Amino acid sequence: MILQANSVTKKFGDFTALNKVSIHVPENSIFGLLGPNGAGKTTLIRIINQITGPDEGEVIFDGKKLNPDHISMIGYLPEERGLYKKMKVGEQALYLAQLKGLSHHDARLRLKKWFEKFEIQEWWDKKVEELSKGMQQKVQFIVTVVHEPKLLIFDEPFSGFDPINVNLLRDEILELRKNGSTIIFSTHNMASVEELCDNIALINKSVKILDGPVKEIKRQYFTNSYQVQYRDFNGTPFQLNEPDFEILNSTVEDEIRTVTFRLPSSKGPNDLLSAILPYVNVIAFNELIPSMNDIFISTVNAVNGNQIPEA
Repeated sequence: MILQANSVTKKFGDFTALNKVSIHVPENSIFGLLGPNGAGKTTLIRIINQITGPDEGEVIFDGKKLNPDHISMIGYLPEERGLYKKMKVGEQALYLAQLKGLSHHDARLRLKKWFEKFEIQEWWDKKVEELSKGMQQKVQFIVTVVHEPKLLIFDEPFSGFDPINVNLLRDEILELRKNGSTIIFSTHNMASVEELCDNIALINKSVKILDGPVKEIKRQYFTNSYQVQYRDFNGTPFQLNEPDFEILNSTVEDEIRTVTFRLPSSKGPNDLLSAILPYVNVIAFNELIPSMNDIFISTVNAVNGNQIPEA
């Protein structure tokens, strides 16, 4: 593990931002740090970046208790962007890269490569305020990764980007992991979590309520449900007589029926197909796999005591 937070608690007066939260971030992985607004994610990120410290618990980085020497080994892209608008882009990028320990020569070489990759080299001598929001975000992403830190923390990195630049940034994040970086990825976009993250931790109201590998978590929420689209033979509506196959939803449009079935654990998709094929013309058959968005909502609602809609 490159990073471990062990029973971290942080309070601000009478308000508890984190309550004995533990996370374990495997090396060379993308780790999703998830939760509703105000859950405590940003507080944990600030502790990892040593902007503030925990009241209880500890953070272990690369096998050692977190200390000031680790600052240069971490890159942080906050949700609130913070470039100096009156400074020239290249001048500012060089300054920030040298703050992370690079020499002027190395910083210039690495920045030149990144600026060419992102096709923004013509903006080197422009002031930051002359750049669009998307261009500014590209520059801030570059200065976050240019010193090649062991751990990168991205807080809503795709915010404000158009789809083309979202794809560009996503590909760069995957390339960073391929080249050995470990990434903590905080976002409300669950589609990005499914696409990018190897592991996640879900924090709600200062407490961790779910964590583990994404694939394993999705298996835990498996409901053995299937959606079938079919046409009835001879226009006669098909009535399923198998009581084990629960019908969750059924609609008809243009003589095509769409039915969602939930099966008991003892039954599988072949059993369902065997029961219906003699009576209908099947057009489509899909397993309903819970999305991370569904899991996020249902888990938070369950903990908060809210009623969860039927799947």
